[in-house]
Amino acid sequence: MTTLNKDIAQFYDSSSQLWEQVWGEHMHHGYYGRGGNHKLNRRQAQINLIEELLSFSNTTSASHILDVGCGIGGSTLYLAEKFNATAKGITLSPVQAARAAQRANLVFLQDQVSFEVADALNMPFPDNSYDLVWSLESGEHMADKTRFLQECYRVLKPGGTLIFATWCHRPTNSLAGELTPDEKRHLEEIYRVYYLPYVISLPEYEAIAHHCGFKNIIADDWSTAVAPFWDIVIESAFDPKVITGLLNSGWTTIQGALALGLMSRGYERGLVRFGVLSGTKKNLN
Repeated sequence: MTTLNKDIAQFYDSSSQLWEQVWGEHMHHGYYGRGGNHKLNRRQAQINLIEELLSFSNTTSASHILDVGCGIGGSTLYLAEKFNATAKGITLSPVQAARAAQRANLVFLQDQVSFEVADALNMPFPDNSYDLVWSLESGEHMADKTRFLQECYRVLKPGGTLIFATWCHRPTNSLAGELTPDEKRHLEEIYRVYYLPYVISLPEYEAIAHHCGFKNIIADDWSTAVAPFWDIVIESAFDPKVITGLLNSGWTTIQGALALGLMSRGYERGLVRFGVLSGTKKNLN
């Protein structure tokens, strides 16, 4: 395992229990309407994000699902139940994989769903295994973005769909031009705290997806729709139970909590973006 992967695993090993206590099973952004102005509780907004991604990609069924970067199994279990599908979730964190398996037992999905520790850049699955590959906020952790999308393409069945949502930085092919030194410093602080190698822009992901062979590629920027999430998370961090949990969970988790404002300010200044992308693997015929 690479040093980066060990750091990511340790970050989630130490923090996941607390975040589950605070947020529940879904460890990802919520969707607050296209304009970001819908007043929703956090969990409903997170479920809405899943449903919006399915609608965006026109996905109405799936039988074999892979959740890449599954956390404690929130999306994996939701999708398996929704589509009555078999599903596999992978994560670098042994703590997350174990908790996700526990949660599958609690909701009686253990015969349909399984979880394992695996590297998304070297997935231990045969070619053409899944008709839906789902990646919700794990791409930012990938040290090689091209290799990651190549692996997603490889394990998809012909005709299968990738649904991908990830943290990005603003496009640099517009009038705004290249990232400024101040923007780079802001991003580097986010990288340091959340154990990210780097992020890229959504147009760059689109180009990689084309290069990997994906067809029917659609992409969109949902930053406005999800940005309220970080303010809600910051509010939750002031709960006395959360503060106690933070103090007990170790420095990496405390650092992550202290840096929540970095993400909120990143959205405000248009630097941090929430990119979504879907594409399909070419059919054999």
